[in-house]
Amino acid sequence: MSQCTACGKPLTLEIDLEVEDESDHDATGSGSEVPDSVELTQCLLDSYEIVQCPQCSKDVSSRNSSGEEQVLCNLNNEGGLQEGFDILPILKEESYLRAFPEERRCRAFLEFCAEGDVGAILDLINSDEDEDTSMSFNEEAATKPIDVLRYQDPMGSLSTGLHVAISNGREEIVWLLLFLASSLELHLFPPDVLDAARTLGAKREEQTGKVDVRVLEDSNHRTAENLAQQLGGMWEPWIQSKRLRPKVDGILPIV
Repeated sequence: MSQCTACGKPLTLEIDLEVEDESDHDATGSGSEVPDSVELTQCLLDSYEIVQCPQCSKDVSSRNSSGEEQVLCNLNNEGGLQEGFDILPILKEESYLRAFPEERRCRAFLEFCAEGDVGAILDLINSDEDEDTSMSFNEEAATKPIDVLRYQDPMGSLSTGLHVAISNGREEIVWLLLFLASSLELHLFPPDVLDAARTLGAKREEQTGKVDVRVLEDSNHRTAENLAQQLGGMWEPWIQSKRLRPKVDGILPIV
């Protein structure tokens, strides 16, 4: 069995498998070990903060065709073997989250926006609300909570969840974020979208005093509407309706 060069522990991960008993249809859990190893093309990377091997100081990074730094490895886990996998973005993100652990939920939120997972987004927001109500006055004063709905990714060009949803063609997420984090009037939402919001238990807070998510720009000075204009295609009707454009000086988008 392969072992970690740094600590000597087996390069496996134990997972629980659901085993169904055919006689009574009861599911029982059993443990199983799967590979969980990272084989670098040169040698071991022990730390998220460096690109040198801690044993021999060899630089394990390289440059791709665009001249960007990468750390290629053979990743072997429960998903199978992936050869030539660039693990550097994951290492950078984990390093960032070690420094700013309070942003883990924000990172998860962006992933859900990219995947189109409406239920996961609502679960995350509801869990945030539960934590806020249980927080004492002193705790709330000491730590200002992050507004997940308006979070801008410092590792991803300051994109918001709305930018991410548009980039990934997630129309249902765009509707959800406009419902939760914009001042778009309810009569501008299709009835089926409002019905789905009610069914899923989505709650729209009073938007007075809050930043409309449509105003926020990424590091390229693009609002969500600007990004949709660049992408075109499925977003053409949105551009025509001006739903992605926040009202200015009380003037509403025309549909």
